[in-house]
Amino acid sequence: MRVALYARVSTANNSQDTEVQLRELREYVTRRAWQLAGEYVDVGISGTKERRPRLDDLMTDSHRRRFDAVVVWKFDRFARSVSHLLRALESFRALSIEFVSFSEQLDTATPAGKMVFTVLGAVAELERGLIVERVKVGLRNARAKGKRLGRPRVVVDTFRIARLREPGCSWRTIARQVGCSARTARRIGATRDRSLAVGTPTSVSIADAAD
Repeated sequence: MRVALYARVSTANNSQDTEVQLRELREYVTRRAWQLAGEYVDVGISGTKERRPRLDDLMTDSHRRRFDAVVVWKFDRFARSVSHLLRALESFRALSIEFVSFSEQLDTATPAGKMVFTVLGAVAELERGLIVERVKVGLRNARAKGKRLGRPRVVVDTFRIARLREPGCSWRTIARQVGCSARTARRIGATRDRSLAVGTPTSVSIADAAD
């Protein structure tokens, strides 16, 4: 089995050294008679960051099928959260790549490892469900209090846009003057031009212009 090792430390100093992790992982791979296909090491990068240079390289190489298993020292060296870990494990499973956490003694190739993976999936699904339910409750409470949801309607004076446009002002300059985006100002200008044949409105809302 071709194996990729991943190690990470948050700070680049003598108190934290990836060799402490890698030494044990190499010995573990040797005992299992596996083939070391590569080592991916991030130094001085916090575990709170989901995107890391060498971790990104590992995920890219996994899709290139350059190894059959990923071995890490601990969960927290690899993933920033349970949801992050689960997404990675799901990606590995789809590619038939096993995942081994040395310290937690988790190997997704074993029945016990598959059970832990299933539990993690159930926890993540529960977490997603709770978040959705909390959002729905918050929206219902807001509506009950009479709060208007969604983006506020901003009314822009189309005549002012026309006056600013006549001397050749750019849409970006006009947008700053009237308080909207350049794209919106251009769209409102086009809406006003189309309406000239039927009577020009004095103002138009951004939401109406988007329609």
